[in-house]
Parts: sequence; C-alpha cells; structure tokens
Amino acid sequence: MINFTFYNPARIIFGKGTEEQVGSEMKKLGSRVLFVYGGGSIKRIGLYDKTVKALKDNGIFFAELGGVQPNPRLGLVKEGIRLCKEHNLDSILVVGGGSAIDTGKAVAAGALYDGDVWDFFEDKANVQQALPIGVVLTIPAAGSESSSGAVITKEEGLLKRSFGGECLIPKFAIMNPEFTYSLPAYQTACGASDILAHLMERYFTKVDHVDFTDRLIEATMKTIINNTPLVLANPTDYNARAEVMWAGTIAHNNLLNTGRIGDWASHNIEHELSAIYDIAHGAGLAIVFPAWQKYVCHDDMDRFVQFAVRVFDVDFAFGDKELIVAEGIRRLERWYKEIGMPTRLNDASIDDKNLRVMAEKCCANGLQGNFKKLTADDVYEIYKLAL
Repeated sequence: MINFTFYNPARIIFGKGTEEQVGSEMKKLGSRVLFVYGGGSIKRIGLYDKTVKALKDNGIFFAELGGVQPNPRLGLVKEGIRLCKEHNLDSILVVGGGSAIDTGKAVAAGALYDGDVWDFFEDKANVQQALPIGVVLTIPAAGSESSSGAVITKEEGLLKRSFGGECLIPKFAIMNPEFTYSLPAYQTACGASDILAHLMERYFTKVDHVDFTDRLIEATMKTIINNTPLVLANPTDYNARAEVMWAGTIAHNNLLNTGRIGDWASHNIEHELSAIYDIAHGAGLAIVFPAWQKYVCHDDMDRFVQFAVRVFDVDFAFGDKELIVAEGIRRLERWYKEIGMPTRLNDASIDDKNLRVMAEKCCANGLQGNFKKLTADDVYEIYKLAL
C-alpha cells in the first residue's frame, strides 16, 4: 500500500424528499446562482419547477444554463462562464447527471480564471479556485456529484479531455433515488456500465497489499452487477435504485483510490470513441474494457484470476489461470449484453476507419495506463480486439 491523503468534503443528502432541502443548502453557498441542467427530463418529472420555487422562496437570484447534452461541449461551458461574469454570479447549482455536473464544474473554474478555460484541460494551468457547486443528482453514473474531476469535449478537433482539482468537489449532493425511476433502460444501463468501469479502473493495480480496498471495490462491483438487472426489470424498485445510486457515488469519490494506483487507460481509450462517434460513455466503456482486459491480462494473471473468482464467482476448479481469466472476461461480457450494452464496435455500427487516428490522439501526450503502459500501437491493437 502506498501513502495517500483522502479528502472529500461533499455533504451527501440521500433519500426520499431530500430535494426539499435544495433552497436552504444553496443559500449557504451564495445568493446569485447559475442553474445548470440538461434536457427536458427534469421538467417532465417536476424537478425543474420544484427547484425554481425553492430558489425563489429563499430569495436567490438565478440565471439558467440549460441544454447540456451527453459528452458535454465546451461551447456551452463558455456560455455559462459568460453568464457568471455578466450577472456577477457567486455559485453553481446543477440538477442532472454527470454531463451537467461536469459542465457546472468547468464553468465554476472558468468563471474565476482570466484565461481560456480549455487551458485546464491541456495542463497549461492548474485550477486553484472555483465557484462553490451544489448538485441534485438525477442519473447515477459518472460519480461527478462528489468527485474532483470533470470531462468536456471541445468541438474543434473533437477532443474529449479531463481536468480536476479539490476545489471542484461539490459542497453538497442531494440524491433521491425516486428521480431515477423515469430513466430509459438504456441510460440506466449506460450509467451502471460507467460505475463498474470506475471500479475496475481502480481495481486493476500493480500495488501490493491493498486487500482492504480490494474488498471494498469487489463488494461495490457486485452491488452494481446484482442490482442493475433488478432495476431494469422493475424501474420503480426503490431499494435497488438506492443501491446503484449510492454505489455510483462511492465508486468515484476517491475513497477507493486510497493506497493504490489505478489504471485509467480504458477511460482515455473510450474518450476518443465518444469524441468522434458521440457514443454514450458507458456504452463505449462496455466495448473497450473487455478488449483491454484481453490485451493486458498476461501482465498480472493473478490479479485477473482474483477478479474472476471474487467478482464473477468463477470456480478454481474451472481450470488453469488462463481458463479462469478467460471465463471471468466472458462473464463480464455476458453481463454487459444482459443489460443491453454493446460489447463490440460493430454492435455500435463503428467500423475500423478511424482506429489508427483514435489511437494516435489517445497517446498524443504520452503513454496511457498504469497497469500496463500503452503506446499508440498498443491502443490500436485494443481497438482491433474491440471490433
């Protein structure tokens, strides 16, 4: 286990009716708010009206930034920054999922920065300050409600990049699983895939003596694996929804990073897919992760055996290490298929035309991953395995 510092100040307000606290919680952060949200879903479920009323009842001025789309765009971030500066806004409220939250985070950083907000994504500047952020979560997936990072796509060049800093961690996250009941099955499944990927990125490490966090990650993975089919079969199963929602937060709030070094190559490999093809992030991860596992598993077969046995219940009697690992990957792919995710590029109508381009873009700033350092040629082979 390596040295670590764990810090996460996000206040989690979880359960039925907790959205009633949004006005009082935002009042603690400021009196002039940028209200960020996505499409029409929060209006259909009545959450938009509740939020507007809560802000007004608490005497909070607000400007709106709606229309956030999946794989959120830099253009809208810049519009949010303009609104913050024009109206002298002092805080951000996001109602939605990871795309809306990441947009809010980028706006929060850019509003207090004199340069181009994209500087943060190109490592030309480090984010030192940001407007305080509050969240009402409607989609369990990205874990952005209590994480320190964000991912944004720049339209010019189709670049999907991330940045982070402790000042981006939301001050509070209100989480009512009831607001996830109306999510389409595909979106629910994409979210579950994203959560599982956050866990696997941390799980596949070369750091020894991390049994405590291994066990925590394994338990969280099994929670997602077991509860996602229940949610898809019965969308109003509150208890299953609650399990998925809370697991999604824990998966990405840095607790499960402690003492270990994760990989993160699969996320960056997928970012090139969704940047060019605009595929849902969770769907892209379902395609990339099994291919990555097949490509790197021989670098530490024991870690992959442990994954197969502890997470997917592959019996040691199944055979030697090669067979156990192969069966673990097969069961992972089977789970993806059972929840309606693609597991091959062809499943998403993506051909081999841009594989080399994506591999070169992925490694433009250096090698990818920590479990196995990947060159552009390695990434290209992983894309080919994913076809």
